[in-house]
Amino acid sequence: MRPRILVVDDDAKITSMLKRALTYEGYEVEVASTGPQALALAANQPDLIILDIMLPGIDGLAVCRQLRTHSDIPILMLTARDDTADRVLGLDTGADDYLVKPFALEELLARIRAILRRRSRGKESEILRYSDLSLNTATREGKRGERTFTLTAKEYELLAYFLQNPMRVLTRDELMTHIWGYDFSGESNVLEVYIGYLRSKLEAGGEPRLIHTVRGVGYVLKEQKP
Repeated sequence: MRPRILVVDDDAKITSMLKRALTYEGYEVEVASTGPQALALAANQPDLIILDIMLPGIDGLAVCRQLRTHSDIPILMLTARDDTADRVLGLDTGADDYLVKPFALEELLARIRAILRRRSRGKESEILRYSDLSLNTATREGKRGERTFTLTAKEYELLAYFLQNPMRVLTRDELMTHIWGYDFSGESNVLEVYIGYLRSKLEAGGEPRLIHTVRGVGYVLKEQKP
């Protein structure tokens, strides 16, 4: 079966262009131009939603929030808002990726392929473990001992990458490239923000720190020495 993509944008030129391009690439494409229409068509369970933020009726952020209450369909936000704060808000709302207009079609297609590959791998349940920390890749639920916690899309990707590379120092550039791709400049503090989010969840029960800062380099997942 061909992957199904829902394109949500109130600009008819953009939806028409994307429908032609994505159909040519082998995807099945549906189009919505308003927030309510997007929510209705999302009930058809597409494999990916490309979602604009500025929409009539209900904006894209509200659409994303509503979908995340009951669905883990991958969402790629496509918008003219390019401030770091807007990108962080979009990702924290539950989007899996964020691409700023104007964009290169080749980059959009590459991001779609990457999201769908991750989606395919994620359907195979696996438990990632280190020390008393575990992460279920099917449910995306984390556990610290017997305490469970939930994760946003980017928190999950970041924690999974740490668990796939325990006790290895991960540079800031490596983490930025692997998790956020090309959207964020080297001066962005988005990584530090999400490290803070993860630490607050991993240490909410008073547990010892597992994600440590390696000054001038990056971060490492390891147990504290007594």
